[in-house]
Amino acid sequence: MTHYLLSVHGPAEMGEFGNYASKEEMEAAFVTTGVFNEKLRTDGYWVFAGGLAAASSATVVDGTGEKPLVVDGPYLETKEYIGGFWIIDAPDLDVALRLATEGSKACGGPVEVRPFDGLA
Repeated sequence: MTHYLLSVHGPAEMGEFGNYASKEEMEAAFVTTGVFNEKLRTDGYWVFAGGLAAASSATVVDGTGEKPLVVDGPYLETKEYIGGFWIIDAPDLDVALRLATEGSKACGGPVEVRPFDGLA
């Protein structure tokens, strides 16, 4: 089995209800995502998942110099950021892609699939 990161991408600029058009749409996505999360647990794919606070809440730490540099805000300047993620354990990429499709439908956003490199 291989661990995969399924990352959910959303707009940098979020409205009152995140990237959802209304409170009802947001709440419906929370319900369907919860159902998907339970399916991952039941089917044995679940490792970990979480939603992230807005990218504006990020702090970047660069410790490569003589003194660490700490900067408020996201590292990248982009129109989309990772809004949440799942880490799953799947037998192959085909299963990971199928699960990503289900996760995308559940949360209402695009999902990127990346395998861990296995070096850790």
